[in-house]
Amino acid sequence: MSNALSAASQLLNRIILGQPEVIRQSLVCLLAGGHLLIEDLPGTGKTTLSQALARVLGLEFQRIQFTSDLLPADIVGVSIYHQNRSQFDFHPGPIFKQVVLADEVNRATPKTQSALLEAMEERQVTVDGETHHLPAPFFVIATQNPSSQIGTFPLPESQLDRFLMQVAMAPLSDEAERALLQGQDRREMIGEVQPAMSAEALLTLQQQVRAVKVNDRAVAYAQALLKQSRDKSLFSEGLSPRAGLGLIRIAQASALLDGRDFVQPEDFQRGILPLARHRLQNLRHELLSVEELRELLIEAVPVE
Repeated sequence: MSNALSAASQLLNRIILGQPEVIRQSLVCLLAGGHLLIEDLPGTGKTTLSQALARVLGLEFQRIQFTSDLLPADIVGVSIYHQNRSQFDFHPGPIFKQVVLADEVNRATPKTQSALLEAMEERQVTVDGETHHLPAPFFVIATQNPSSQIGTFPLPESQLDRFLMQVAMAPLSDEAERALLQGQDRREMIGEVQPAMSAEALLTLQQQVRAVKVNDRAVAYAQALLKQSRDKSLFSEGLSPRAGLGLIRIAQASALLDGRDFVQPEDFQRGILPLARHRLQNLRHELLSVEELRELLIEAVPVE
């Protein structure tokens, strides 16, 4: 791991207590060039994690609060006609930042949710037939409340598939919760932190991820995991080829984070769960728990 990446990880663990695996998976997702979905109850630190990531990595941050009356134009921006110049000027929306927090994304209507599709996939938005490119790096972190809560709209499969990984905040240990209660306000800590790297350094690391070696045995193991996910007796729908490409990229990012230039089976095993947990459903069309996914995927596919 580069010195800057190691420093970023240490800073994040100092701000966000008791969440080392969530922080690791967030960094892996960002290094892999994907987008992150975080599901948990309000007040568990999802927004703080997003702000800390942006600050520590030296990226511009914008939070968009999703509500039932939010419109697509409130996200991507609008073209306004200026009569004195007889022309339209595009006014960018809040999505034109390097890290965008789509807070409580499932509280907005499906029409508004769909405004993120082009941005997340193509890194651009199209308004009135004109294409506008988003900044690089571009990273969407979306939080969603459990679907059992009032006023939520389920995310469609096409929207879920735009998120490379989904994580959930882990329950705090007694020690971590005590340190949180007795310690400095987390938002104040974020404001005092000096970035551990720049946007340019992060782009370089993302390019290094693509250079991490994936040999034939590693590809075969990844393909075996994908094939297992397509077993119709276990899952209603399997992982797509695009999800398979995402799994390779996650494994490469995980290896880079550990200071290696080659992937190991453990990189796939660690990455398949956050990749699959929002994609795979059982035959009753219910999302599976991490424990169920581990048993049906990792434990069922031998490492050769």
